[in-house]
Amino acid sequence: MPRSRIRRTTLTALPAALMLSLSVTACSGSASEDDNTVRFGYIADYNGASLLAIAEKQGLWKKADLTAKVKSFNNGPVQIQALSADSLDYGYIGPGAMWLPASGKSKVIAIDTLTYADRVIGQPGMKSMKDLKGKRVGVPEGTSGDMILNIALAKAGMTTKDITKVNMDPSTIVSAFSSGKIDGAGFFYPAIDTIKKKVPGLHEIASTKDTKDSFPTAFVAGNKVPEAKNKKVIKVLQQANDWRQEHPEETIALTAKMLQVTEAQAKADASHVETLSTKDLVDKTRSGEVDTWLKELGDFFVRNKQLDDNTDPGKYYVADLYSETYAK
Repeated sequence: MPRSRIRRTTLTALPAALMLSLSVTACSGSASEDDNTVRFGYIADYNGASLLAIAEKQGLWKKADLTAKVKSFNNGPVQIQALSADSLDYGYIGPGAMWLPASGKSKVIAIDTLTYADRVIGQPGMKSMKDLKGKRVGVPEGTSGDMILNIALAKAGMTTKDITKVNMDPSTIVSAFSSGKIDGAGFFYPAIDTIKKKVPGLHEIASTKDTKDSFPTAFVAGNKVPEAKNKKVIKVLQQANDWRQEHPEETIALTAKMLQVTEAQAKADASHVETLSTKDLVDKTRSGEVDTWLKELGDFFVRNKQLDDNTDPGKYYVADLYSETYAK
């Protein structure tokens, strides 16, 4: 599920032209220019950043004869656009953006975590979806915030026609909800924690925790990235994943450092995440359980007309490559 954090930055005093130049440099070039360079997008939260923080600290990229250039994005759909434009090789998405690889826009190369960080939130006094009827509800369209909003509306016997749905990027939702310009939001942690500081009486109206379903996050690759490079990157992600599983507290510290937040903030973010060992992910891949997670998401996307039909996960999840890479 795509996530977002309002990040502290040391670049705020730089001229806008220089900041643009740095941004373009970080993601410029073609995937075929350098087989050893990996242009990797991520979302600035525990799900999106922890394995990248570990890979850098533990020297896993160097061990794989790769150089990683990482760049933060607001959400998953924007990264998929960058993959399609060949300005990025890899990215991270939450479950709400899984319809994009399912529609052929990219390949899922590894499942990351199961996440339960999505909520529909309402202003103080708004405790149910019925209370949001006719109200302005902000949502980053195509993300997991959009997903939980649609799930909650359906459960309440409502549709988007019963609310005034406003498409907003994550940072705008934080400011709009905090200032009372919207009545509710389909949103996610850790950004909700930022809102809670300004609106401590907000209500969590609906949650992915209540659905009892599985919501996988994933790493994706551009369709033009060669399999040999994918295999190397998968190996790095698997090694980092097992290190995270064995060193949870150290991972929180590394992630906090990378995101320039406190360890308490990173720990709170991680509390909404279920991690699995690589062996467990391989076993669930081979047994078909991962396909079940993806097909259940596919059913949801079809119902919400984001997909025409429920695509076979085998067409976009490189399950065999993921399993074979772990075995070697």
